[in-house]
Amino acid sequence: MTAAPSSAKAVSGPILTASMLGQTYMDAVITPHRSLSERGFIILITVVTLANCCSAAVFVYMGALFVPFFLGLDVLAVIVAFMASFRAARRIERVQVTARDIVITHEAPNWSRVVWESPTAFTRVAVAEDDGAVDLRLAISGKEVAVAQALSPRERGEFAKALQQAIREARLERG
Repeated sequence: MTAAPSSAKAVSGPILTASMLGQTYMDAVITPHRSLSERGFIILITVVTLANCCSAAVFVYMGALFVPFFLGLDVLAVIVAFMASFRAARRIERVQVTARDIVITHEAPNWSRVVWESPTAFTRVAVAEDDGAVDLRLAISGKEVAVAQALSPRERGEFAKALQQAIREARLERG
């Protein structure tokens, strides 16, 4: 969880700026953890490809001519899976709290979508803890939305406290 810098690119433009007048009490950008860098990905694919090429050579030598085709499909499947994972890792969740409302937006490099918007005065933070797992939700009038699912349970608990504090401060501004 990091605070958005002032030079952050707002993909949604006027949708958020019209509703976010006044002081912002929280502008959190939540990004998924990437355990494999781009360089690590290239190294991993190189090792998998070399291992499959060695295996293919053995199978061709033994007369199993169709096995290299399936080994090639194996490498292709690994590449596609990692590309999908990298695409998902570029998505962010943005949580903004003002005295007027709370807005949760899911953003990617080429799109943005508001998934939750509610008045700060009536929105509550629901935190459920079960065997170390923390479920964080915003709720109003029987509707709920999960928040900060990309964070670890410990980070989600810390984020819940920060979110509750931001909502408390925003409500104080309204009087």
